[in-house]
Amino acid sequence: MKSIQTEALILRSVDFGESDRILHLLIPDSGRLTVIAKGARRSVRRFAGTLDLFNHLRVQVDLRRPTTMARLDQARLIESFDALRVDPARFGLGCYLLELFDRLAPDGGNGSDMRRLFSFALDALRAISVRAPTSRMRTLVELRALDALGLRPELRHCVRCGEITGREALVDFHVADGGPVCGGCAARLDGLPRLQETLSRGSARGSREVPGSGGIFGARSHRTEEFQSHAHDGHRCLGGRRRGGVSAPGNLSTDLQRLQTSP
Repeated sequence: MKSIQTEALILRSVDFGESDRILHLLIPDSGRLTVIAKGARRSVRRFAGTLDLFNHLRVQVDLRRPTTMARLDQARLIESFDALRVDPARFGLGCYLLELFDRLAPDGGNGSDMRRLFSFALDALRAISVRAPTSRMRTLVELRALDALGLRPELRHCVRCGEITGREALVDFHVADGGPVCGGCAARLDGLPRLQETLSRGSARGSREVPGSGGIFGARSHRTEEFQSHAHDGHRCLGGRRRGGVSAPGNLSTDLQRLQTSP
Protein backbone atom coordinates (compact mmCIF):
# COMPACT_ATOMS: atom_id res chain seq x y z
CA MET A 1 0.00 0.00 0.00
CA LYS A 2 1.46 3.35 -1.06
CA SER A 3 1.14 6.30 1.32
CA ILE A 4 1.61 9.94 0.29
CA GLN A 5 1.81 13.17 2.27
CA THR A 6 0.77 16.29 0.40
CA GLU A 7 -1.15 19.54 0.54
CA ALA A 8 -4.79 19.42 -0.49
CA LEU A 9 -7.77 21.70 -1.09
CA ILE A 10 -11.24 20.31 -0.34
CA LEU A 11 -13.48 20.69 -3.38
CA ARG A 12 -16.44 18.58 -2.25
CA SER A 13 -17.55 16.73 0.87
CA VAL A 14 -20.27 14.06 0.93
CA ASP A 15 -21.50 12.02 3.90
CA PHE A 16 -21.29 8.28 3.26
CA GLY A 17 -22.80 5.47 5.29
CA GLU A 18 -23.28 5.94 9.02
CA SER A 19 -19.96 7.59 9.90
CA ASP A 20 -17.74 8.04 6.84
CA ARG A 21 -17.19 10.97 4.51
CA ILE A 22 -16.11 11.01 0.86
CA LEU A 23 -13.96 13.97 -0.19
CA HIS A 24 -12.88 15.33 -3.55
CA LEU A 25 -9.44 16.87 -3.13
CA LEU A 26 -7.28 19.00 -5.38
CA ILE A 27 -3.63 18.09 -4.79
CA PRO A 28 -0.57 19.74 -6.37
CA ASP A 29 1.05 16.61 -7.80
CA SER A 30 -1.77 14.96 -9.74
CA GLY A 31 -4.92 17.10 -9.73
CA ARG A 32 -8.22 15.76 -8.43
CA LEU A 33 -8.23 12.85 -5.98
CA THR A 34 -11.24 11.13 -4.36
CA VAL A 35 -10.68 9.79 -0.85
CA ILE A 36 -12.76 8.29 1.94
CA ALA A 37 -12.34 9.42 5.53
CA LYS A 38 -13.35 6.44 7.67
CA GLY A 39 -15.22 7.35 10.83
CA ALA A 40 -14.89 11.08 10.11
CA ARG A 41 -18.37 11.90 11.39
CA ARG A 42 -18.06 9.77 14.49
CA SER A 43 -14.65 10.80 15.81
CA VAL A 44 -14.34 14.27 17.35
CA ARG A 45 -10.55 14.15 17.52
CA ARG A 46 -9.29 12.53 14.35
CA PHE A 47 -10.50 15.09 11.80
CA ALA A 48 -11.90 17.80 14.07
CA GLY A 49 -12.72 20.95 12.05
CA THR A 50 -10.67 19.96 9.02
CA LEU A 51 -13.02 18.37 6.49
CA ASP A 52 -15.02 21.41 5.38
CA LEU A 53 -15.24 23.08 1.98
CA PHE A 54 -12.43 25.55 1.14
CA ASN A 55 -10.05 24.07 3.72
CA HIS A 56 -6.39 23.96 2.72
CA LEU A 57 -4.87 20.92 4.41
CA ARG A 58 -1.76 18.87 4.90
CA VAL A 59 -2.91 15.26 4.45
CA GLN A 60 -1.67 11.70 4.54
CA VAL A 61 -3.42 9.42 2.08
CA ASP A 62 -3.13 5.66 1.59
CA LEU A 63 -3.50 4.82 -2.09
CA ARG A 64 -5.06 1.38 -2.33
CA ARG A 65 -5.42 -0.82 -5.35
CA PRO A 66 -6.68 0.99 -8.48
CA THR A 67 -10.14 -0.55 -8.07
CA THR A 68 -10.69 0.87 -4.58
CA MET A 69 -10.94 4.37 -3.18
CA ALA A 70 -7.94 6.02 -1.52
CA ARG A 71 -8.18 6.41 2.26
CA LEU A 72 -7.56 9.63 4.14
CA ASP A 73 -5.58 8.81 7.28
CA GLN A 74 -4.54 12.23 8.62
CA ALA A 75 -5.44 15.86 7.96
CA ARG A 76 -3.96 19.03 9.43
CA LEU A 77 -5.51 22.42 8.76
CA ILE A 78 -3.26 24.99 7.08
CA GLU A 79 -5.76 27.65 5.99
CA SER A 80 -9.54 27.81 6.35
CA PHE A 81 -10.60 30.90 4.32
CA ASP A 82 -13.08 31.93 7.02
CA ALA A 83 -14.02 35.14 5.17
CA LEU A 84 -15.69 33.03 2.47
CA ARG A 85 -18.09 31.50 4.99
CA VAL A 86 -19.59 34.69 6.43
CA ASP A 87 -20.38 36.68 3.27
CA PRO A 88 -22.94 35.29 0.80
CA ALA A 89 -21.29 36.85 -2.27
CA ARG A 90 -17.85 35.53 -1.37
CA PHE A 91 -19.30 32.12 -0.48
CA GLY A 92 -21.18 31.88 -3.77
CA LEU A 93 -18.17 32.78 -5.91
CA GLY A 94 -15.92 30.49 -3.89
CA CYS A 95 -18.32 27.55 -4.28
CA TYR A 96 -18.54 28.21 -8.01
CA LEU A 97 -14.75 28.02 -8.31
CA LEU A 98 -14.63 24.78 -6.31
CA GLU A 99 -17.26 23.27 -8.61
CA LEU A 100 -15.27 24.32 -11.68
CA PHE A 101 -12.16 22.61 -10.32
CA ASP A 102 -14.12 19.56 -9.19
CA ARG A 103 -15.72 19.03 -12.60
CA LEU A 104 -12.84 20.02 -14.86
CA ALA A 105 -9.57 19.26 -13.06
CA PRO A 106 -8.11 15.96 -14.31
CA ASP A 107 -7.38 12.89 -12.25
CA GLY A 108 -3.70 12.02 -12.52
CA GLY A 109 -2.68 15.18 -14.38
CA ASN A 110 0.82 16.33 -15.26
CA GLY A 111 2.75 17.29 -12.14
CA SER A 112 3.99 20.73 -13.18
CA ASP A 113 0.61 21.66 -14.67
CA MET A 114 -1.24 20.54 -11.55
CA ARG A 115 1.11 22.49 -9.28
CA ARG A 116 0.31 25.67 -11.22
CA LEU A 117 -3.40 24.86 -11.02
CA PHE A 118 -3.20 24.24 -7.26
CA SER A 119 -1.30 27.50 -6.72
CA PHE A 120 -3.89 29.42 -8.72
CA ALA A 121 -6.77 27.85 -6.75
CA LEU A 122 -5.28 29.08 -3.47
CA ASP A 123 -4.51 32.52 -4.90
CA ALA A 124 -8.07 32.85 -6.19
CA LEU A 125 -9.64 31.95 -2.84
CA ARG A 126 -7.31 34.39 -1.06
CA ALA A 127 -8.25 37.14 -3.51
CA ILE A 128 -11.97 36.53 -2.95
CA SER A 129 -11.37 36.58 0.82
CA VAL A 130 -9.93 40.10 0.82
CA ARG A 131 -11.92 41.73 -1.99
CA ALA A 132 -15.67 42.11 -2.18
CA PRO A 133 -16.80 40.29 -5.36
CA THR A 134 -17.97 42.45 -8.25
CA SER A 135 -19.17 41.47 -11.71
CA ARG A 136 -15.78 42.46 -13.16
CA MET A 137 -13.90 40.44 -10.58
CA ARG A 138 -16.17 37.43 -11.11
CA THR A 139 -15.53 37.45 -14.85
CA LEU A 140 -11.78 37.84 -14.43
CA VAL A 141 -11.53 35.02 -11.87
CA GLU A 142 -13.66 32.74 -14.05
CA LEU A 143 -11.52 33.36 -17.12
CA ARG A 144 -8.32 32.90 -15.13
CA ALA A 145 -9.70 29.62 -13.76
CA LEU A 146 -10.46 28.33 -17.26
CA ASP A 147 -6.98 29.42 -18.32
CA ALA A 148 -5.41 27.52 -15.41
CA LEU A 149 -7.42 24.43 -16.36
CA GLY A 150 -6.15 24.59 -19.94
CA LEU A 151 -9.58 25.63 -21.26
CA ARG A 152 -9.02 29.29 -22.05
CA PRO A 153 -11.58 30.43 -24.64
CA GLU A 154 -10.51 32.14 -27.85
CA LEU A 155 -12.43 35.35 -28.48
CA ARG A 156 -10.23 37.41 -30.79
CA HIS A 157 -8.74 35.15 -33.46
CA CYS A 158 -10.08 32.64 -35.94
CA VAL A 159 -9.66 29.18 -34.43
CA ARG A 160 -8.78 27.76 -37.86
CA CYS A 161 -6.19 30.17 -39.29
CA GLY A 162 -5.42 32.69 -36.54
CA GLU A 163 -6.80 35.70 -38.43
CA ILE A 164 -8.05 38.51 -36.18
CA THR A 165 -11.84 38.58 -36.13
CA GLY A 166 -14.18 41.44 -35.30
CA ARG A 167 -14.14 43.40 -38.55
CA GLU A 168 -17.77 42.46 -39.17
CA ALA A 169 -20.86 42.84 -37.01
CA LEU A 170 -21.61 39.12 -37.19
CA VAL A 171 -19.10 36.29 -36.93
CA ASP A 172 -19.41 32.55 -37.46
CA PHE A 173 -18.75 30.45 -34.39
CA HIS A 174 -17.24 26.96 -34.51
CA VAL A 175 -18.72 25.11 -31.55
CA ALA A 176 -16.38 22.10 -31.68
CA ASP A 177 -13.24 24.28 -31.78
CA GLY A 178 -14.64 26.74 -29.25
CA GLY A 179 -14.17 30.07 -30.99
CA PRO A 180 -14.92 32.44 -33.87
CA VAL A 181 -14.13 31.68 -37.50
CA CYS A 182 -13.09 34.29 -40.08
CA GLY A 183 -15.04 34.78 -43.29
CA GLY A 184 -12.53 32.85 -45.41
CA CYS A 185 -12.60 29.76 -43.21
CA ALA A 186 -16.37 29.98 -42.69
CA ALA A 187 -16.90 29.83 -46.47
CA ARG A 188 -15.44 26.30 -46.45
CA LEU A 189 -17.60 25.10 -43.55
CA ASP A 190 -21.32 24.40 -43.32
CA GLY A 191 -23.82 24.87 -40.53
CA LEU A 192 -21.93 27.38 -38.38
CA PRO A 193 -24.11 29.56 -36.13
CA ARG A 194 -23.69 33.30 -36.64
CA LEU A 195 -23.26 35.40 -33.52
CA GLN A 196 -22.97 39.09 -32.94
CA GLU A 197 -19.30 40.02 -32.53
CA THR A 198 -19.36 41.33 -28.96
CA LEU A 199 -15.98 40.10 -27.78
CA SER A 200 -13.63 41.21 -30.53
CA ARG A 201 -10.93 43.80 -30.04
CA GLY A 202 -12.83 46.30 -32.14
CA SER A 203 -15.98 46.11 -30.03
CA ALA A 204 -14.31 45.74 -26.64
CA ARG A 205 -15.27 49.24 -25.53
CA GLY A 206 -18.04 49.94 -28.01
CA SER A 207 -21.74 49.29 -28.05
CA ARG A 208 -22.16 48.46 -31.71
CA GLU A 209 -25.57 47.29 -32.85
CA VAL A 210 -26.54 45.35 -35.95
CA PRO A 211 -28.78 47.53 -38.16
CA GLY A 212 -32.11 45.97 -38.92
CA SER A 213 -31.62 42.89 -36.77
CA GLY A 214 -33.89 41.95 -33.94
CA GLY A 215 -34.20 39.59 -31.03
CA ILE A 216 -31.26 38.65 -28.88
CA PHE A 217 -28.67 39.71 -31.46
CA GLY A 218 -30.28 43.02 -32.36
CA ALA A 219 -30.73 44.17 -28.78
CA ARG A 220 -27.73 42.82 -26.97
CA SER A 221 -28.44 41.54 -23.53
CA HIS A 222 -26.98 43.43 -20.59
CA ARG A 223 -25.24 40.22 -19.51
CA THR A 224 -23.37 39.89 -22.83
CA GLU A 225 -22.37 43.55 -22.82
CA GLU A 226 -21.14 43.22 -19.25
CA PHE A 227 -19.10 40.13 -20.11
CA GLN A 228 -17.63 41.86 -23.16
CA SER A 229 -16.35 44.79 -21.10
CA HIS A 230 -15.08 42.75 -18.18
CA ALA A 231 -13.31 40.15 -20.30
CA HIS A 232 -11.19 42.81 -21.97
CA ASP A 233 -10.60 44.64 -18.70
CA GLY A 234 -9.01 41.37 -17.57
CA HIS A 235 -5.99 42.32 -19.73
CA ARG A 236 -4.08 39.24 -20.89
CA CYS A 237 -6.66 36.67 -19.74
CA LEU A 238 -7.69 35.93 -23.30
CA GLY A 239 -4.40 35.59 -25.13
CA GLY A 240 -3.72 33.05 -27.88
CA ARG A 241 -5.72 29.87 -27.87
CA ARG A 242 -4.39 26.88 -25.97
CA ARG A 243 -5.02 23.33 -27.07
CA GLY A 244 -4.24 21.13 -24.09
CA GLY A 245 -2.05 21.52 -21.06
CA VAL A 246 -2.27 24.16 -18.38
CA SER A 247 -0.88 27.63 -18.81
CA ALA A 248 0.59 29.77 -16.08
CA PRO A 249 -2.44 31.92 -15.24
CA GLY A 250 -0.42 34.97 -14.28
CA ASN A 251 -0.61 37.04 -11.14
CA LEU A 252 -4.27 37.29 -10.16
CA SER A 253 -3.64 39.97 -7.52
CA THR A 254 -1.92 42.19 -10.10
CA ASP A 255 -4.79 41.70 -12.55
CA LEU A 256 -7.34 42.58 -9.87
CA GLN A 257 -5.43 45.77 -9.05
CA ARG A 258 -5.48 46.70 -12.74
CA LEU A 259 -9.18 45.95 -12.80
CA GLN A 260 -9.87 48.32 -9.88
CA THR A 261 -8.05 51.20 -11.59
CA SER A 262 -9.50 50.63 -15.08
CA PRO A 263 -12.36 52.93 -16.15
